[in-house]
Amino acid sequence: MKIVIALDSFKGVLDAESACRAVAKGLHDVLPAIKTVLKPMADGGEGTVRAILAARSDGKWIPAQVSGPLPRKKVKAGYAWFEADKTALVEMAAANGLPLLKESERNPLKTSTYGTGELIAMAIKRGAKRIFLAIGGSATIDGGVGAATALGWKFLDVRNRVVPLDGGHLQSIAKIIPPKNKTFPPVTILCDVTNPLCGTQGAAAVFGPQKGATPAMVKQLEAGLFHLAKLVQKHLGCNILSMAGGGAAGGLGAGGYAFLNAKLESGIQTVMKISKLREVLIGADWCITGEGSFDNQSFGGKVISGVTSLAKEVGVPVVVFAGLIRVSRRIYRTKGIYEALATHAPDMPMNEVIANEPEHLRKTAACWLQKIISKK
Repeated sequence: MKIVIALDSFKGVLDAESACRAVAKGLHDVLPAIKTVLKPMADGGEGTVRAILAARSDGKWIPAQVSGPLPRKKVKAGYAWFEADKTALVEMAAANGLPLLKESERNPLKTSTYGTGELIAMAIKRGAKRIFLAIGGSATIDGGVGAATALGWKFLDVRNRVVPLDGGHLQSIAKIIPPKNKTFPPVTILCDVTNPLCGTQGAAAVFGPQKGATPAMVKQLEAGLFHLAKLVQKHLGCNILSMAGGGAAGGLGAGGYAFLNAKLESGIQTVMKISKLREVLIGADWCITGEGSFDNQSFGGKVISGVTSLAKEVGVPVVVFAGLIRVSRRIYRTKGIYEALATHAPDMPMNEVIANEPEHLRKTAACWLQKIISKK
């Protein structure tokens, strides 16, 4: 029996590689001779660098200290570097991610993507011929203005003063001045959502509250992003208002398109391609995927949806292991998932989940395989 294990990270609990190893251990406990192929996954959010470094043996991590989500807050971040093709992979969550802030610090009116721009600038200085930018997990809603500033763009008010770099001052921007050298290597943005920049499904309305925005803040952020889009149209002749994925990472999707000439791609599709998931699925008996919470969002550009679609194409049945299952059997069966199993009780305290999730995954995998074997 051959089983492909392709899990996402269990956010805040377990990285994807550790999750895959825990599942493999449970399977081998039951059937030592079973063939397991581990393919840690990510969708453009946290863990994308880990997943691609695991898929490509020629990569290395380049550490760097850059600006964090808040002004004057420095963080230890970095980027992945692949010397063979001079490619860099920047994960914005490493510099400007939400987990870098305490609950009391979360305020998208004050946060910035400047540190992400610093990482891109470092990769360019190193000689990058291509840059991948994974943008999930941000603490920001600044339309990418912070990152663009780190790369030489200027955003001025009506008195030609530099506008502060955060989501709360977007409406103060009156002029957009491009850098003298506007040539950047090709940039591909990896994202896991298709939300537009503005509107009821936009960056502020959908993602603002989870980043600490009150209803009043959401209105201010929405107005700022709309204002920025109009200025980009006026100064750069670029329509970013309704583009799919423009609202990803607080508008960094749209900002990357406008200021870096970046193209947007599905993060999970890119990771699956680089990791050669299709090739290893051929001839497999099962594919196990999963994440911390299996819910309706899992079907929109996330790891579970991507892996399930690919496995279905190849003809391999899929089972999902997740900390929490919030999708009914009737629904997930229509999506091509054979079974979904929770690794722990829904009311388990988070400290217990964090301490024991590898063991939960091991036991879940072992119980599932025993059940499969008994049916034969």
